[in-house]
Amino acid sequence: MQFITTLLVACMFLSQVRGQETATVFGKVITTGGQPLPLANISLRGLPHGTTSDTTGYFSLDVPAGRDIILVVSSVGFITLEYPLRLAPGETREIHPEMKEGTRELEEVTVEAEIRRTGSFVPVSMKDYRLIPNASGQFETLLKTLPGVSSRDELSSRYSVRGGNFDENLVYVNGLEIYRPFLIRSGQQEGLSFINPDLVGSVKFSAGGFGAEYGDRMSSVLDITYRTPQKTGGSASLSFLGGSVHMEGLAAENKISWLAGIRYKTNRYLLQSLDVAGDYQPSFFDFQTYLQYQPSNRWEFSFLGNLSLNDYRFVPDDRETSFGTVNHAVKLYVLYDGQERDRFNTRTGALTAAYKPSSRLVLKFTASAFHTMEAETFDIRGSYSLNELDKEMGSKNLGDSILNIGIGSFLNHARNDLAGTIASAEHRGEYLAGGTTWKWGLKYQYEAVDNRVHEWEMVDSAGFSIPYNNKTVNLAYVSQGELNLRSGRLTSFLQYSRRFMTGAGNLSLNAGIRANYWDLTGEWFLSPRFSMVFEPLWEKEYRLHLSGGTYHQPPLFREYTNREGKSNLRIQAQRSVHIVGGADRYFTLWERPFVFSAEAYLKWMDRLIPYRIENVRIRYAGENLARGYATGLDLKMNGEFVPGTESWASLSLMRTREDIPGDSYTDETGGTVYPGYYPRPTDQLVNFGLHFQDYLPGDPSYRVQLTMMYGSRLPVNYPNTDRYDLYFRMPPYRRVDIGFIKVWVGEGTGKRFQGKFQGIRHFSVSAEVFNLLDINNTISYHWISTVNNLSGETRMYAVPNYLTSRRINIKLTVRF
Repeated sequence: MQFITTLLVACMFLSQVRGQETATVFGKVITTGGQPLPLANISLRGLPHGTTSDTTGYFSLDVPAGRDIILVVSSVGFITLEYPLRLAPGETREIHPEMKEGTRELEEVTVEAEIRRTGSFVPVSMKDYRLIPNASGQFETLLKTLPGVSSRDELSSRYSVRGGNFDENLVYVNGLEIYRPFLIRSGQQEGLSFINPDLVGSVKFSAGGFGAEYGDRMSSVLDITYRTPQKTGGSASLSFLGGSVHMEGLAAENKISWLAGIRYKTNRYLLQSLDVAGDYQPSFFDFQTYLQYQPSNRWEFSFLGNLSLNDYRFVPDDRETSFGTVNHAVKLYVLYDGQERDRFNTRTGALTAAYKPSSRLVLKFTASAFHTMEAETFDIRGSYSLNELDKEMGSKNLGDSILNIGIGSFLNHARNDLAGTIASAEHRGEYLAGGTTWKWGLKYQYEAVDNRVHEWEMVDSAGFSIPYNNKTVNLAYVSQGELNLRSGRLTSFLQYSRRFMTGAGNLSLNAGIRANYWDLTGEWFLSPRFSMVFEPLWEKEYRLHLSGGTYHQPPLFREYTNREGKSNLRIQAQRSVHIVGGADRYFTLWERPFVFSAEAYLKWMDRLIPYRIENVRIRYAGENLARGYATGLDLKMNGEFVPGTESWASLSLMRTREDIPGDSYTDETGGTVYPGYYPRPTDQLVNFGLHFQDYLPGDPSYRVQLTMMYGSRLPVNYPNTDRYDLYFRMPPYRRVDIGFIKVWVGEGTGKRFQGKFQGIRHFSVSAEVFNLLDINNTISYHWISTVNNLSGETRMYAVPNYLTSRRINIKLTVRF
């Protein structure tokens, strides 16, 4: 707190001193339709000065006084504007650039490469998403190739960032915090993520050290802004995995703009490649709209709505899985009976009123609600046989079963349901004062969750119930309980931003504080945060940055409940301190732009709730037991390896550990052992991502997209034990996807349809090969226990649950 206070006072003092040597240009970047244009680049020709407009189009930039300068305003897909200026010391000049759409679509990537980081955030290109081979069909696939981000499941949109889990990531769309269904346990059940890529205008992402205006999670922020249409248009796509349609346009003399999209997804084609054969019937539907109404220059109203209907049905038949080593090869064969039926339906709505009494002040008021109805129902019985395989080279029976080492059955039962509502009322404001930007916010959120859990598993091995007891028949696993949660949260923030010109270079400062009150426990949290970006004059190609702060994460739902279904409403917020520092190096290679980024970080955490990951379901301990840390280095190289296209490679090195103070166990000699720090479930030493684009020389309408991901071995805990220090590591994740695209009409072709189809501005056909190398990647394990003798001694086998194998997808895309 003392540090932040000192920093704020210093910033305000420096702003007065530097104001006598510089001038300020500020304003709002708009389109020809009068709509704000976020993430526009504002720079000075020949000087390393620059900034970007925020989500409302506003910007402020300190410029040299007493000399001729040229202010350059540019944005992807728009014609660049230039403003010759000469300002007196301390003068403030207001301008409102009106951007017109450009026509050279192939140059988008080149312009995008010049968009630089703002604080801890980096921009993400939507043009790359439209072409990337994508098995899940989700926008988040693009994030998984970025440094610090990892995911081991192509069926899921979930990702972890720098040692955090899926629940530690913030997602915003137009300033609204987004929630997803709570009960999903596997990628097979997961439907469409909230983000509709057809509606997205701009994207920025922070892997840590984000500012006070963002909420209370410990890992990352994905900030999405839906675009404002400039004319009537739309798009449609169709593939083996589903389809989508979107429309957009203007009405009422451009006072009303609208976006609407419908998506349908079925991953049945992919699921048929899993080891478990059966009748998969997934059906995922999504409708989303974004409406804006601007009756005057001072008032603007907007509505964001989403309806998501996700239904998953599965009737399993059988399973064959071979696993083990060369010296001990084993095969599991299972015959199933029963079925699974899951339903995850969500609704989201947000109404915002923005009042702009002047060009310097914006006041926003938002009312929003999220509602989810979820049900998970299954009764599945499996009869299994576990056999040892012939491993002798040259044998006629090589690979065949030669010895039965276990037979048995299991019965899985669940009747889980959840009804939840999250409603909020929020005010946010922004004020520009002579090159200084002040932001503030106040929000009240009410949560009501009713959850009933009733699931169990019975395991039989050779007629013995597991766990074996010669007096009773026991269930292998039971989770039963109810949670009826009613709580309110009050949050607020104040944030100061300023850009300074010094003799050594340009310095951008952002400092703020966030306050949070949670009525369930009566806790108050204060979270000071800051970021600095420095552009040295002696090395114009460098940009240095430092950010950090404290981050509190109160529980939302899953954290309350342990594996047995028991809830603990006395849980406290988990806490984390971030320190992030790095540098960006901008340079030219082969007369084309490139950027090399390096970032080091340290996160110290306490009051942690230990957890285990089962597929994509997180099973918490239900208590604040641990402390921990995450530290690492992220590297990224991106640029035009091929002229006119942007490719990148990222490498992340990371280690994350946690410790439960005072925990111990007794070893075989009777001694007490304190295990100390052990790997967290997301402890992944090496993560590598590659996204490469190319096209046929002389004909860019033929393109290829290659995505490669590698993640080193993650720790897996043994079942039926409370010891988190007992683990082994699953095999590394290795995946290569490739897409071949033919653009028949559109950018780079010089071709257009004639007649009644002349409105089509893009038509392409792509062939995508998922899991090109057909590698068996492991997502989780199915544990088989066998009884070896009449004394009841058992042996456990970890049978890997593999992800999807090689698949080919054909996709048609039309934009008009």
